[in-house]
Amino acid sequence: MSDKRFNLKSRRSFLAGSAALLATPALAQSTSSVNSAATTETERDLTEVVRRNISSFRTLDWQPYFDNTKNGAILVDIDSRAVHYWSEDQSVYKLYPSSVPLTDDLTRRGRTRVILKDPEPSWRPTPSMLKRNPDWPPFIGPGPENPLGTRSLHLSWTYYRIHGTHDTRKIGRKSSNGCIGLYNEHIEELYEMANVGTQVLLI
Repeated sequence: MSDKRFNLKSRRSFLAGSAALLATPALAQSTSSVNSAATTETERDLTEVVRRNISSFRTLDWQPYFDNTKNGAILVDIDSRAVHYWSEDQSVYKLYPSSVPLTDDLTRRGRTRVILKDPEPSWRPTPSMLKRNPDWPPFIGPGPENPLGTRSLHLSWTYYRIHGTHDTRKIGRKSSNGCIGLYNEHIEELYEMANVGTQVLLI
């Protein structure tokens, strides 16, 4: 989004789209236990959650968060459940809704960077994930069952990624084991713009 303001028309359009998404079943959902509804926290009043998220889903300037935009910059706002991207020359600014970690103990904040771009991610649960979910498979290859969706940006923190998801119910909710999830079309766009070395800040 190139405008510095998320105008009223855009807000209404996003709210309508979000409400429709919440009201209808997600398409092409995985049937595996990894992508089950149990891996997503359901808030009491989703309508109120969406309304509250819209108010905080706003454009931001990069200056309060980064010294520069060398190699591009990604800001993950966990409280607003949004991902911001600025290109190195600041000619491109993008804002995406995201999923965030399920709990505070799974949440990591601070500075990191993109160290690997994976165009066909495969997924392996971490040891701690398998301990919490012993019924999960040890490996899922690329494809519609993969919890990492169609693209993945590996961060310098072990096991942490910004990735896609086929389970669209997760976006805008607490639903991950630490990673940040985007709609597949959004991670595919971000994947093309981000570089190895792109700086990342989670707040």
